[in-house]
Amino acid sequence: MLPPARFASWQDARVELITDPADERIADYRALTDVELRTRWEPPHGLFIAEGELVLRRALRAGYRPRSFLVEAKRAGQIADLSGAPTYGASAQVLQEITGFNVHRGVLASFHRQPLPPASEVLAAARRVVILEDVNNHTNLGAIFRGVAALGVDAVLLSPTCADPLYRRSVRVSMGEVFAIPYVPLAEWPQGLQLVRDAGYTVLAMTPGPQSVPLQELTAAQRLRPALLLGAEGPGLTPAALAAADVHVRIPMRRGVDSLNVAAATAVACWELTRTDPL
Repeated sequence: MLPPARFASWQDARVELITDPADERIADYRALTDVELRTRWEPPHGLFIAEGELVLRRALRAGYRPRSFLVEAKRAGQIADLSGAPTYGASAQVLQEITGFNVHRGVLASFHRQPLPPASEVLAAARRVVILEDVNNHTNLGAIFRGVAALGVDAVLLSPTCADPLYRRSVRVSMGEVFAIPYVPLAEWPQGLQLVRDAGYTVLAMTPGPQSVPLQELTAAQRLRPALLLGAEGPGLTPAALAAADVHVRIPMRRGVDSLNVAAATAVACWELTRTDPL
């Protein structure tokens, strides 16, 4: 391995040059496309990866502490104002060898995770929440967080089988909005839904079943403190989750369409539940 070199960018950013993909200084970024490897590496090491300058700056604003920054060397000036962690630079080819993909945004960062609050604390501070069961597609999860942030819902609760909201793809698809929304896993499922009900929420299970109530027909009491419960793409909610809900609800469909993508359904339902809020 070549010895580390230092150079200054056009804004005099101090960057440690990486020429060997096996350099241990950038171990956090290795094989970012390997989901199984990242699952074994990131949570146990208390870290997550942010991709793109906009996303990493949102992580910083949300109070996440950086471990390091990794940039395409010619882009070092983009983050020359950032401090608090070492900055490593590499050529586009070396970046691809490290991460396993073409880092076309040219900027990555490794961050320390923060301790998650207890579910009771999140529920007490919120008015409306979304609860997800078995949503393990990272793209859908990121899109759900972006919609929740945009449409005025206060928190997300997750069944134990949901994907990690801080996985790189979820963070990227959310455009960093995952940092703006409190989230917490429910350790017991579906028994944990009783905790939601005890906190004063009405659990609204999204299902296309014929006995479900159109969202726009919910009563004022059912809208007061809603907990919108959604399942994974395809199978939807499990029978146990449906049985634990207070009300079954649906988005009225046309032309014989029976359902929407879970992220789209979440956004439509969140809009319906928040549409009378003052802007």
